[in-house]
Amino acid sequence: MRTNPTGRQLRLGTELRKLRERAGLTSTQASQLLGVKQQNQISNMESGRLGVSPERVHTLACHYDCSDKALVAALAEMAANRKRGWWEEYREILPAALLDLAEVEHHSTLLRSAVTVHIPGLFQTTDYAREIFRQDVPELSPPDIEHRVSFRIKRQAVLFGETPTPHQAIVHEAALRMQFGGPTITRAQLKHLLDMSERDHITIHVIPFSAGTFPGSGQSIYYSKGPVPQLDTVNLDQSHGPVFLDAEAQLDKYRVLLDRMEATALSPEESRDFIHKVIQDL
Repeated sequence: MRTNPTGRQLRLGTELRKLRERAGLTSTQASQLLGVKQQNQISNMESGRLGVSPERVHTLACHYDCSDKALVAALAEMAANRKRGWWEEYREILPAALLDLAEVEHHSTLLRSAVTVHIPGLFQTTDYAREIFRQDVPELSPPDIEHRVSFRIKRQAVLFGETPTPHQAIVHEAALRMQFGGPTITRAQLKHLLDMSERDHITIHVIPFSAGTFPGSGQSIYYSKGPVPQLDTVNLDQSHGPVFLDAEAQLDKYRVLLDRMEATALSPEESRDFIHKVIQDL
């Protein structure tokens, strides 16, 4: 029995619970259909405390009359993929929510982000990230800062390799002009952002001050697309750590917000020119 299930294990359990509830079954009824003697076995699976095999996922989906083959296949894949990722080396060092974020990114098919006051984490340089972590409250110790910096840089591996994950980012002009660490660090950061924008799988849109108000302003949004829409995840970056949302209405809301923000922003070509101008102004 697991005592501390990961975010991905919790998500699998949540999705199985949703299927059961749509079928109008109680956990006791589901246990009877499954032929298990322990009445709490279903609840333990749905809470992520008990592992689920791919075969059992298919069996449960059949009992729940789920005809969405793509969703069932995706859930079975979640159950089968139990390989521990690189982020586990930080298990006793960093908050669990940060590890869950890296795991979500690792399994995403598309990443979308929108930020207003800082450069998206997956595009940050080491020096820029270090300056951000130095502003944390309560103040982090130097070793804790370095752990967080190294973790953030390792997360960026999803943007490289043979099959990099596509990333669509929306960055407000305020984030470009905020000088974390001074003009030298900011200039290097913006040049790195430009370099990343030249990659085929990365798209960067800038929202200039002249755009005025726009939907979704005032918050940082991080959207991870799963193998099927039901397994998408929204991460809101809060001062106390990542907050994950996966309810259908929430996913719909943030898809619309990101689409509207992108419609407000400059084109990728105009955005690159804009970033060049900000660098020249430093």
